[in-house]
Amino acid sequence: MQSYREIREFIEENDVEFIRLAYFDVFGTQKNIAIMSGELERAMKYGISIDGAAIAGFDADIRSDLFLRPDPSTISIVPWRPADGRVCRMFCDIVYPDGTPFERDTRYMLKKAMQEARSRGVEVKFGPEVEFYVFRQDERGRRTDEPIDQAGYMDVDPLDAGENLRRDICYALVEMGITPESSHHEQGPGQMEIDFRYGDPLTAADNTSTFKWAVRSICAADGYAADFSPKPIADKPGNGMHLNISVHRIDGEDRKADLDAFMAGILKHIREITLFLNPSEQSYWRFGRMEAPRYISWSGQNRSQLIRVPADPSGRRRIELRSPDPLANPYLAFTLLIYAGLEGMGQNMTPPQSIEANLYKEDPALMRGLEQLPASRQEAMQCAMESELVKRCVPASCLEAYAYEGKK
Repeated sequence: MQSYREIREFIEENDVEFIRLAYFDVFGTQKNIAIMSGELERAMKYGISIDGAAIAGFDADIRSDLFLRPDPSTISIVPWRPADGRVCRMFCDIVYPDGTPFERDTRYMLKKAMQEARSRGVEVKFGPEVEFYVFRQDERGRRTDEPIDQAGYMDVDPLDAGENLRRDICYALVEMGITPESSHHEQGPGQMEIDFRYGDPLTAADNTSTFKWAVRSICAADGYAADFSPKPIADKPGNGMHLNISVHRIDGEDRKADLDAFMAGILKHIREITLFLNPSEQSYWRFGRMEAPRYISWSGQNRSQLIRVPADPSGRRRIELRSPDPLANPYLAFTLLIYAGLEGMGQNMTPPQSIEANLYKEDPALMRGLEQLPASRQEAMQCAMESELVKRCVPASCLEAYAYEGKK
C-alpha cells in the first residue's frame, strides 16, 4: 500500500481506531506515539511532532522539533490487541520541519546504504536468525530466573514447553505480513528460535524489530518474559542473531567473487563495527563459548568460525555472520555491514585462507596467529572510535551515545 486512499480502505475494512507510529532511537529501542485513525491524513501530509531532545543519541537540543512521517508500506495490524477498535502500526521516517531527512535516524542511514549498493550495481539481502529465552514471571509480573522448561535442541513436547507459544508467535507474524520459515527449541533451557524469510536490508530490519516486539508482547500476555540479552544464563548458550547475507548483481549475473570480496570487507572491518553488532557488556561474555565465535576467521559449514559458508543444495551461495546478538540495532548493524562489504568489493579484496578446524578444540598454537574479536565493550568502543569507516558512516552524536551511554 502506498496511497492514503489505500491506507484509508485498510483502516475501514479492519475496524482500526488507533495507529501506532513507531520509530527507533540509535540503540534500536522502539518508540511510538498513538494517534486516532482520523488523524492519519494529517500525519501523512505534515507529520506528527516529537521532541528530539528526549531521544537517546539524537543530539537535537537546538533543533528539537522533529516530525514522524508514516511509511505506508509498513502498515500492519497488531494482532494481540483487541478485535474491536483495532490497533495498527506503521514505521515512520524522521524528518525536520522542512521535510529534510533527520540524519541520525538509523532507518534513514540504512536506506542510504542501500542506495549506495544499488549505485554500484548490487543488492544485498539479509536473513536474521534471532534467538531468545523465555522465563516464568512471578505473581507481580516480574521476570524470574526460572526458564519455561529444561528442554534442549529441537526437543518436542512435553519436554519443550514453548511449542504453543512459538505457534502463537508464528500466527501473529503471518498476520503482520512476515513469513516464518521454521521454529524450534534451541540448546538452552527455555531458549527458542524462529526464523523468517530473508529480504532486502530495510525489510529484514523492519521484520527483526517487529519480531522482537511481537515476541515480548505475546510472551507477556501469556504470563512469561522474553529475554533477548546475549547471555541470560551464565553457564548456558547465549542468544545470537546470526545474519545470513547474500550479494546479487542488479543485472542478474551473480558472481562468486562479489560475495568473496564482500566477506573480505566484513572480515577486515569486523573489530571496528563490533560495538554496533554487540552493544552491551554482556555481549562479550558470549564470545568463544558454546558455538559463539571469538576468532576472526571463516570456513565452510564450521560453526566455530566467525563466518561460515553454509551448504545449500539449491546452489545459492551466502555467508553466515555468527557474532551479532539480538540487542544490536538492526538498522545500524546492517548499514555498517553493507559499507564494510562494499569497501571489500570496491577494493577487490580477497578473504584470507579458510580454516577447516574446530577452533574450540584446536591446538592453541594455531589460534595464537588469529586476530580476535574485541574482548570487552571497552575494547570494542576504542576500535569504533578509531575507525575511519565508522566515522564516515555514523554521525558523531550516535557514536558518542554508544561510547558514553551505551546499553547496560
